Amino acid sequence: MRAVGYQQSLPIDQDASLMDVELPRPDPGARDLLVEIRAVALNPVDTKVRMRAQPEPGGVKVLGFDAAGIVRGVGKDVSLFREGDEVFYAGAITRQGTNAEFHVVDERLAGAKPKTLSFEEAAALPLTTLTAWETLFDRLEVKRPVKGAANAVLIVGGAGGVGSIAVQLARQLTDLTVIATASRPDTQAWVKELGAHHVIDHGKPLAAQVDALGIGAPAFVFSITHTEDHFAEIAKAVAPQGRFALIDDPKAPLDISLLKGKSVSIHWESMFTRSTFQTADMERQHEILNEASRLVDAGTIRTTLAEVVGTINAANLRRAHALIESNRTRGKLVLSGF
Repeated sequence: MRAVGYQQSLPIDQDASLMDVELPRPDPGARDLLVEIRAVALNPVDTKVRMRAQPEPGGVKVLGFDAAGIVRGVGKDVSLFREGDEVFYAGAITRQGTNAEFHVVDERLAGAKPKTLSFEEAAALPLTTLTAWETLFDRLEVKRPVKGAANAVLIVGGAGGVGSIAVQLARQLTDLTVIATASRPDTQAWVKELGAHHVIDHGKPLAAQVDALGIGAPAFVFSITHTEDHFAEIAKAVAPQGRFALIDDPKAPLDISLLKGKSVSIHWESMFTRSTFQTADMERQHEILNEASRLVDAGTIRTTLAEVVGTINAANLRRAHALIESNRTRGKLVLSGF
């Protein structure tokens, strides 16, 4: 089968950073689906893994997490899907990726693709939806109020892939006041369109801007990107006894003592935790994606697809990785078919 992979970690401007390769078609395990890949989406984690994870000597590492496709085979213990079903999912970081014609994924990580979306529109959703959903509802527990705090969430980095979903989920599924950050006119307009009540500029100090809104200190803060640059301001802005979550990998240590005086709790989210550690609630991701699919088909939330870059090949994936590494993307980049 055709696939795109690499044999050594290289800067994305080098041709060997991602290469077109031929690999054997994988066989599904007991609870696996064999999926014919129709579309894949890019995430910052793709670029991070490319520079950190080395394949076995002589081997090829295939990247890719977000995918949408058709089930073409099932393992002997599969019960949630059958051949011919259309699915979408974000996969596992411990296995080969989705940048291939065929891919195997544990059925407990996959959801039924929204019927109203194309494969390209659906592929844009899984990883960011799982990350946003788990952060808001499983980590921050935003439906459990913080007494005395403004019933609000500050989402730092609202225009990217995760932020674009987090804004929608917070607006549509809760009664929170949604404050999102974006620094350019186009991204500010995008976040407002997705449902943010207020949009502030993360290129300027955050706490004063939040205070100027006149709603009080937010109970919850969800930091998606460049947390090290905003952490001191987040500590000023968050309410006493509030809850703070982050998903990125800060390039400098965070001085978490800044949160001690307010007794603010810290939550770190990785949507790969359940699959990596085979947690008892691993099927929760299947449930989240099915619920997200229902919400999409009901018109409650929408895809965050920004651009279809082209077909799935090395040249297009290198271009997409470069765009992700520029930190200036809005929404999700998708590649479609071979």
